[in-house]
Amino acid sequence: MSNRRTVFYLSDRTGITVETLGHSLLTQFDGIQWRKVSIPFLDSEAKAREAAEQINLMAQLDGCRPLVFSTLINPDVRQHIETADCAIYDFFDNFIGSMEKELGQPSSHAIGRSHGLHNDASYSKRISAINFAQANDDGISAKNFAEAEIILIGVSRSGKTPTCLYLAMQYGIYAANYPLTEEDMDAPGLPKILHPFRNKLFGLTITAQQLQRIRQERKPNSRYASLSQCQQELQWQESLYRREKIPFIETTATSIEEIATTILNRSGLKRQLYGE
Repeated sequence: MSNRRTVFYLSDRTGITVETLGHSLLTQFDGIQWRKVSIPFLDSEAKAREAAEQINLMAQLDGCRPLVFSTLINPDVRQHIETADCAIYDFFDNFIGSMEKELGQPSSHAIGRSHGLHNDASYSKRISAINFAQANDDGISAKNFAEAEIILIGVSRSGKTPTCLYLAMQYGIYAANYPLTEEDMDAPGLPKILHPFRNKLFGLTITAQQLQRIRQERKPNSRYASLSQCQQELQWQESLYRREKIPFIETTATSIEEIATTILNRSGLKRQLYGE
């Protein structure tokens, strides 16, 4: 059996849902190199015929059937895909029928419900949270810290900014961040600017080797990127976390999704998904 396979993600909208679900399943199978093909906005029979031809071509090239993960709604579009030489895993087809039976009503079969603007308040909050994260990045200003739901702290390049933006985009969380600097290291205890907000603080840390690699890309061969400087800053930072009883997470081998979820769970913040 070849250890190289092709997987298609087919959706009549953005493809976010099908890629997320499909990827979660593929991670359970080791030793396979996946060639991933995403086809979003597959909303016409003409596009479906082209997709089916592409699937058949990959079946010939690979010498085995591609896997196809689908969240397609339109039966005419789905029919074309079903004629292709592939193994289809249709998330809606697997669940909608039994749910209709259990709930005693037919589904709407409406396209784009999972990521549409069916909840303006939820969408507006996420946009507002993104703007907040950008305006309060890297300690640009502490005047809005009182409005923050959480404040991430950590040394430079430890992952604060992308985590704040992810919390904002996915969950509508008002997240700010503050970089711990060498000046902070020279002062005793927690930086004074953070004292009023210590119940909102959450720390990020990382291995010295990973931090050095990231900083080296930003400022090659600088003192800032030296291993000794990274080690010194991280040792001081983790000592501060423990002394001040600030919860923190080690991010080196952790995905941003896991980092964000861990922060929410440990801080007690409510996950705000899908208009909840």
